[in-house]
Amino acid sequence: MLDGSIAKIENLRVEFQTKSGTVVGVEDVSFEINPGETVCVVGESGSGKSVSSLSLMRLIEFGGGDIAGGRLLFDRKDAGQVDLSDTDQDLMRTIRGNEIGMIFQEPMTALNPVFTVGRQLTEGLRLHKGMSRAQAEARALELMRQVRIPEPERRLKQYPHELSGGMRQRVVIAMALACEPRLLIADEPTTALDVTIQAEILALMDRLKRETGTAVMFITHDMAVVAQMADRVVVMFRGNKVEEGTVEEIFENPQHPYTQALLAAVPKLGEMKGTDLPRPMRLLGRDGSEVPPITGSDDVLLEVKHLTTRFAVKGGFFRRTVANVHAVEDLSFTVNKGQTLSLVGESGCGKSTAGRSILRLVEPMKGSIFLDGKDIMALSQSQLREARRDMQMVFQDPFASLNPQMQLADQVSEPMRNFGIGSRAEMQKKVETLFDRVELPRSFMQRYPHELSGGQRQRIAIARALALNPKLIVADEAVSALDVSVQAQVLNLMLELQAELGISFLFISHDMAVVERVSHYVGVMYLGRIVELGPRRAVFENPQHPYTQALMKAVPIADPRQRKSEKDLNFKPIPSPIHGLDYKPEPSIYREVEPGHKVLITDSGY
Repeated sequence: MLDGSIAKIENLRVEFQTKSGTVVGVEDVSFEINPGETVCVVGESGSGKSVSSLSLMRLIEFGGGDIAGGRLLFDRKDAGQVDLSDTDQDLMRTIRGNEIGMIFQEPMTALNPVFTVGRQLTEGLRLHKGMSRAQAEARALELMRQVRIPEPERRLKQYPHELSGGMRQRVVIAMALACEPRLLIADEPTTALDVTIQAEILALMDRLKRETGTAVMFITHDMAVVAQMADRVVVMFRGNKVEEGTVEEIFENPQHPYTQALLAAVPKLGEMKGTDLPRPMRLLGRDGSEVPPITGSDDVLLEVKHLTTRFAVKGGFFRRTVANVHAVEDLSFTVNKGQTLSLVGESGCGKSTAGRSILRLVEPMKGSIFLDGKDIMALSQSQLREARRDMQMVFQDPFASLNPQMQLADQVSEPMRNFGIGSRAEMQKKVETLFDRVELPRSFMQRYPHELSGGQRQRIAIARALALNPKLIVADEAVSALDVSVQAQVLNLMLELQAELGISFLFISHDMAVVERVSHYVGVMYLGRIVELGPRRAVFENPQHPYTQALMKAVPIADPRQRKSEKDLNFKPIPSPIHGLDYKPEPSIYREVEPGHKVLITDSGY
């Protein structure tokens, strides 16, 4: 028996063999996890957090890694202590899922697209627990209820692609908990989720941990989540543990400069109280001079009126339209020159569809869009192509939006080539300037996207969007998948570009602390409509709509003494946006609380 601990990592070293030699993923890491305890492992991408967890599951071999040294001790339920680093794969197969459960970061890749949710949930139970089909199905239904999935009977028959991101993540959590493991490894389980769903899932994991006594190894780069979940914290940097302590010690008295830098880069909700204008976060390495706030101008650049976008739901033998998804319903707002309007809300509220509709990447059903006086809806395809020089988009997933076979310099210069702007030499000069502007070394110009980290890829996407000197950039969740410090750098970059070049941003996000940092105006979206719209200070310091208040309440605060309990989170389930063909939506009517601050008069369940 280990001295009370369920798992103990001792002097772990993991190496990867690459063309250019051996790369050390984890150099020398030791820590332990006790029963009923949550140990949060924090650090940025590439610090070795996930490598440590994959080593514990012995999945690292399948990713090209090799455990070069150290011991991975695990206390099995009935068989005592084993060293997982030299256990054969047959025994590992028994331990995986049964005694160590894992929640992966990306729920879509963790689920099998060709099997129903029910089939995937019952598989582990029948394999490890020897249950009959009926028993396994009953347990699967119980698990679905435990993770608060609405209409669980129906969901069990569905396939992963039919569920939203938050639902899929809950299914993955249910699968990890199915066999009641002694140790649960959660690898960034809430990174891609909305604040409300994240709050619910964190509370759910906390409750399940207390009820079952499971030990949890929680890997994240979000310090607010650490404050909410951790008992102890292990801080990792470049493959080494640099600091370990209780959650209070780490937050209130961080010793290592890296931990201090990590905590300093966290945008905290409420930090901007009393200020009207966004200003960049001062980060390490900058001279200490105060960056002036960004005023922008009062001239309108983008005007959107009564924008409505719906998607047809086909069904029946002849694939007729049987219903519509009301993705965006009667949306109206303006964006001023050199200012930022943020649209916030949960997944499925229509914010990304609104952004794409404005660029006509998705064709709106009705409404009007004016960019600098130009009627976007009235343009032909060739005129629209020309108009897109003024409006560009930065997508959420930089890897999917970059071409894996093109060098980065060619990707950044491609928009200029398409529009025939400048000679070769001029384009080369512009690309070099753009690389400097987004703070990437020029030596990266000959690299390919897979050779960059997530934050670097996102900077390439921003450089490419800037290539045509646009007036408006639609940033769709542009920083949601980045580490705190990289996120802070990218946000600073966007704000500096706004100050220098007078660019307007339509910033789409679900991270309230980030939105508070960058916005002049904020629109809160729910079920395809803006329910509250106004200057940032008014919306954040005086939220009027019940949904805005619920969103604010869900944001985890980077302070372990201000933890949220499950009873604080009374979210109503979001109704379906799918309506029959005869459905007539009501128009959006607003009342003005104070000048410029409007709230929807509604009976939509909130």
